[in-house]
Amino acid sequence: MAQASRWTVIGRLEDIPRQGARVVASAMGDIAVFRALDDTVFAVEDSCPHKGGKLSQGIVHGHAVTCPLHNWVIDLQQGEAVAPDAGCVRRFAVKLEEGRVLLALPR
Repeated sequence: MAQASRWTVIGRLEDIPRQGARVVASAMGDIAVFRALDDTVFAVEDSCPHKGGKLSQGIVHGHAVTCPLHNWVIDLQQGEAVAPDAGCVRRFAVKLEEGRVLLALPR
């Protein structure tokens, strides 16, 4: 059975720079919230599946982020490493409402 989530306001869209990230501390660890150039927002665990690099410190390009440690590219929509690398990060639901960013956090 899926775990229930609660929507939590984490700030305004303009609080996150385009092609940048903010970190949200949670009981499960840090969550990186990214804003793409087209204002699409994504949220994933802030740890690369390769060696645990902080994805929030990586370079955002399109709907992906490049890990600052070893240049693994993570697709932010799927949470999957881009080939030839293999691995994935946990994704979190995120939505925009009236300019506010809401993150779904497990209860």
